[in-house]
Amino acid sequence: MRILLVEDEEGMSQALVEIFKKNKIGVDAVLNGIDGLKYAESEGYDAIILDIMLPGIDGITILKKLREAKNNVPVLLLTARDEVSDKVAGLDAGADDYLTKPFSTDELLARVRALTRRKGEIKDDSITFGDLTLSKKNCELQSSEGKAIKLSLKEFQILDLLFENPHQIITKEQIINKIWGNDSNAEYNNVEVYISFIRNKIENLKVTVRIRTARGIGYSLEDETR
Repeated sequence: MRILLVEDEEGMSQALVEIFKKNKIGVDAVLNGIDGLKYAESEGYDAIILDIMLPGIDGITILKKLREAKNNVPVLLLTARDEVSDKVAGLDAGADDYLTKPFSTDELLARVRALTRRKGEIKDDSITFGDLTLSKKNCELQSSEGKAIKLSLKEFQILDLLFENPHQIITKEQIINKIWGNDSNAEYNNVEVYISFIRNKIENLKVTVRIRTARGIGYSLEDETR
């Protein structure tokens, strides 16, 4: 999962980024509405957390522009405002949910999970393909025979993307944008290195699932028994 955080309070933004990272959620964070709209228009996010009061372009305007462009990414409005009229304005503009500051991190994470479930993503504790299971709770790979191996955060995020799109070629560019972020300096070589790490771990589990290379394009998750 990757989300966009548009929050102009730098301290809060940094704190939320750390919370999301600890919970294995990829995040891009921007501090103003102009950058927020530019990032949001990329349509590469599973959810957007959007403050209403922003420099440059306010959150409601950003939301309206996204919905006018038929961009249906789930949006959670995050603001200090607690007037009913503000909530109504945000929901009428196309927001999926609304959270007023101050808030608990547990509630924020729960609402983000709810947003992505409504989008149709698989959010169970684990997901199985062939004889290989990705445990989201434990951040590990498990064979059908019960053998398990731990994953780094980047390994987990790449596998999560592949598991949720089996048999589909995921390009290196998609992996970079989804895992490292649009504004990162990551290159194709970074992806190739992590894919190599992941392949070694899969092979150690003695399963039939493999990551297949589409030369010059990307990778797909395949079961050699099919």
